[in-house]
Amino acid sequence: MFEHVKTPCYIVDEKKLKENLGILKDVKNRSGARILLAQKAFSMYSLYPLIGKYLSGTTASGLYEARLGYEEMGKENHVYAPAYKYEDMEELVKICDHIVFNSFSQYEKYKNMCQNVSVGIRINPKCSTQKDHEIYDPCGKGSRLGVTLEQFPRNVRFGEGGIEGIHFHTLCEQNVDDLLITFQAVKRQFEPWLYQAKWLNMGGGHHITREDYDRETLIHLIKDIRKTYDLEVYLEPGEAVALNAGYLVTEVMDKVKNDMEILILDASGACHMPDVLEMPYRPPLKGGYMPGEKPYTYRLSSLTCLAGDVIGDYSFEKEIGPGERLVFEDMAIYSMVKNNTFNGIPLPDICLLKEDGRIETVRRFGYEDFKGRLS
Repeated sequence: MFEHVKTPCYIVDEKKLKENLGILKDVKNRSGARILLAQKAFSMYSLYPLIGKYLSGTTASGLYEARLGYEEMGKENHVYAPAYKYEDMEELVKICDHIVFNSFSQYEKYKNMCQNVSVGIRINPKCSTQKDHEIYDPCGKGSRLGVTLEQFPRNVRFGEGGIEGIHFHTLCEQNVDDLLITFQAVKRQFEPWLYQAKWLNMGGGHHITREDYDRETLIHLIKDIRKTYDLEVYLEPGEAVALNAGYLVTEVMDKVKNDMEILILDASGACHMPDVLEMPYRPPLKGGYMPGEKPYTYRLSSLTCLAGDVIGDYSFEKEIGPGERLVFEDMAIYSMVKNNTFNGIPLPDICLLKEDGRIETVRRFGYEDFKGRLS
């Protein structure tokens, strides 16, 4: 299917994206929750008009993402950051309807500027449910993210003209069982303020569109929270929106040998899928298996000078050589938003696989995109 695209390139699957969005819309409608696109995972804004037909709006991690959501989707626009610059806040209060602060000192600094937005405070329930990805654990030891109960002023009151919402985000690629555990911790520590709050944002990390996700329990939980505390409930998934809805197509450039056979690709882990090295993880590969499982095993590496720019070891049914194409899967999320031009490696094209099978090139990058980041 991808024989004629220019490599490397990201390809987003329109049909799969719509399937994910349909699931999220169903959860939204049946639970009464408001669901936002977390742009930090997926920011392909050419698809925002489509996404906006299913979701309630966008959430941002800073000014530029907030501007993108405001300009390209134009629905609810939320922002949270560990700290804000004054000049950023001047614009955020004009384009966002919800602003979440990471500390009471940040709230006090900017509260007089937030007369026309709904203000929230992020809490840290110190309830870690992470097992594999410590780098993504907001409840880890010494975390800077959110106010713990020990630091939460007992006399703070929520209401009109002040703080209206509570935000927590503790999950990463998890099912509803970990959300239940987290919410019980939130309830034990912060329940008095839940009764005062106008809204509760339970953050992201919910793999709602994954096949084994228990959506019925999620819907029941949201309904129960809304009824008990008489507030709006927000979810802000990022990965769930585009989960399994994208590919990274790459061509084998060369084959070398040093203890094992190594394929040099025109795609890079460091440049084009940084989470492979950051998390780390082994991305799924179409037609690729665990090393030794099939007759031909190769290490997949890249064009960069970084010795550790290794994507992983895979085995194949047949021999693989220069000129052949490989397709990494689940590459819509945390790829385009995190890629870079280290070593002057070109950014991949961004393409859309239409429902009728056509492939449309949405954006092509070149030398000026590399040069434009420098001076």
